[in-house]
Amino acid sequence: MTDVSGIARRVGDAAPRVLVVGDVILDRWLRGGVRRLSREAPVPVVQEAEQVDCPGGAGNTAANLAALGARVRLVAAIGEDAEGAALRDRLAAAGVETGDLLVDGARPTASKTRVVGDDQILVRVDRARPGPAGGDRLLAAIAPEPGETLVICDYDGGLLDEEFARQLAARRPDTRIVVDAHDVARWAPLRPDLVTPNAGEAATLLGRALPEGPARADAVAGAATELLEAAGADRAVVTLDRDGTVLLERRPDGTGEATHRTRARPAPEHQATGAGDTFVAAATVALAVGAAPAEAVDFAQRAADVVVSRPGTAVCALGDLQPAASTAVPGTLNHDALRAALRRERERGHTIVFTNGCFDLLHLGHTAHLRQAKQLGDVLVVALNDDASVRRLKGPGRPVNPVEDRARVLEALESVDYVTVFREDSPSALLADLRPDIYAKGGDYVPEMLEETAVVRAYGGAVRILDFIPAHSTSEIVTRITQRAPLR
Repeated sequence: MTDVSGIARRVGDAAPRVLVVGDVILDRWLRGGVRRLSREAPVPVVQEAEQVDCPGGAGNTAANLAALGARVRLVAAIGEDAEGAALRDRLAAAGVETGDLLVDGARPTASKTRVVGDDQILVRVDRARPGPAGGDRLLAAIAPEPGETLVICDYDGGLLDEEFARQLAARRPDTRIVVDAHDVARWAPLRPDLVTPNAGEAATLLGRALPEGPARADAVAGAATELLEAAGADRAVVTLDRDGTVLLERRPDGTGEATHRTRARPAPEHQATGAGDTFVAAATVALAVGAAPAEAVDFAQRAADVVVSRPGTAVCALGDLQPAASTAVPGTLNHDALRAALRRERERGHTIVFTNGCFDLLHLGHTAHLRQAKQLGDVLVVALNDDASVRRLKGPGRPVNPVEDRARVLEALESVDYVTVFREDSPSALLADLRPDIYAKGGDYVPEMLEETAVVRAYGGAVRILDFIPAHSTSEIVTRITQRAPLR
């Protein structure tokens, strides 16, 4: 089993240097609530509540590298416009060196603006950056330092073209090269050490479609030699979204084989934005500190699993992997990791909602309460009683399901962003530590009944009581099962 936390410590100690070259995008998220339809057209009216700007494309890869502890410089082109200035600011705030950004007044900064109403993406407006930005200036800026890994991010965004790829291959730097490209074959003359095509890009390399569903992984494994030859690479990681990844490596005789497989944490498609960038960044830093290819892929999969549990264009920080990897309960963050994650959410201006419970047999009352709780803010944290505290609260024979199973069920729900486990009967100490904006409890309580109310109000938080849903409780379900009672 890969020691993810051990790799994270090595990355933190080494702070490897990485040079990122490629297409940058300003990812802009406009979020708000929807309460009515427009009279002008049958479309929802979004009452804008916040605007969040994030580095996208190669910028997101660079931001993830910096969050993972690397020293990162970025070579890319931005326009001489407000979007370019915003992108430079966000990159600098993420810890990326921006001194090598090329400012091109003739072309706008590429951007993707998503309008989100009640957590649903309603429309995306793209502004492209047509035409290459000038190969000579770009080549002059690319001079990897000793030990520096070169990452190419080519998303057909107008910065990199075939001529540039040929010129760079002719003077190939003596360094590790990772390529993340829509057209991987373009970079075959560069002889990259690792390429990271997704399923569609792998199909393009093969010149034929891959089967749908889980059968894709077997098809990729069977085409290992062909894929590596087309990519001109010694190794490839083919990313398959919900089906995880397949690592392909070249044997000494020149043929290829599938040597490792990962499984991904399932997530809604709208939360997968930028997960591929996170995967590339994490694999790069792991390889840079000497991790074996299979270990680097496991490390990268864990990082991608972190960001798909978060809204918008997210990054995985080194601290997300060190404590989270050592937690005893899969699907949860320990309190140190959760504290760090919530600090980043607050930096993005997000409202934190917290609720807690045993969640032994998930039922309609639970899911309704979790949906209502999520609607109170931007991020929902669920604190889960461990097995010992459930026994103290509910009596012998409970919980029906162990904490590991209960955590996995909760973290699979779209309304839940973070899950943590606590040992005490009351979450008062955890609330005082995390200080969520809102503490939400079920409708069978009033604030004055809760010892947590005084804690929350003392630090300035709010207590919200959710709607009461009668005749839906775990105890009732257990009784009905054991007595074989009919449904009411």
